[in-house]
Amino acid sequence: MSMLNFERKYRVRGGTLLGGDLFDFWVGPFWVGFFGVTTAFFSLVGILLIVWGASQGGTWNLWQISIAPPDLKYGLGMAPLMEGGLWQLITVCATGAFISWALREVEICRKLGIGYHVPFAFSVAILAYVTLVIIRPLLMGAWGHGFPYGIMSHLDWVSNTGYQYLHFHYNPAHMLAVSFFFATTFALSLHGALILSATNPGKGEVVKTPEHENTFFRDAIGYSIGTLGIHRLGLFLALSAGFWSAVCIVISGPFWTRGWPEWWSWWLNLPVWK
Repeated sequence: MSMLNFERKYRVRGGTLLGGDLFDFWVGPFWVGFFGVTTAFFSLVGILLIVWGASQGGTWNLWQISIAPPDLKYGLGMAPLMEGGLWQLITVCATGAFISWALREVEICRKLGIGYHVPFAFSVAILAYVTLVIIRPLLMGAWGHGFPYGIMSHLDWVSNTGYQYLHFHYNPAHMLAVSFFFATTFALSLHGALILSATNPGKGEVVKTPEHENTFFRDAIGYSIGTLGIHRLGLFLALSAGFWSAVCIVISGPFWTRGWPEWWSWWLNLPVWK
């Protein structure tokens, strides 16, 4: 069955959250929907604002272009356009585009009659972004605590924030986030390699089955999580990485202002050492 014949079964009206039938149609392989329109709107306006901001910055070097947040003196107020107001408008557009895309995914899930796992997973990524540019600055009392939009300037912000808390790698939530990121890569690389090894046999050999895949890991490590289990594990590891990365930055500043190595003094003060 060709993909187009298969899709025809699911291209039905309904399942929309807003707009009803107004935008309930397809353009080629893409379903539009109300939130598809808002995604396109916010994305286009945001990109145009970035391009306009770059035109005012004196360089078209992709590595050097930067849209900086307002100075701390503006607090949580609206800053002049060229003194951080542009960053604020771009942040609104980016947040609007991300949330619109997630809601569009919800509508597609409703059409297909499947669970909301994909929009939920994407929402964790949105949470990580919103934590950096909205939640943490709100808690610290100034939009200037957000990161700048630029390649090198963003990396400089990450480095400076790390040094601001002496040694960010001692942040326990950062430790968890990094561990989950590496675990995600490790688990899914093993999974991908196993699938390729089973479905791309040598010349003259037959394609292997899930029984072969399960047997490999039972022989290698004594246990196989299974074909469905590995995807559940991958989702859990990936979402945990995104969640703890949001936690590690939101507690730095609003809830902990000293160097992170100092946080571990509780370990040295345990009664067992005395």
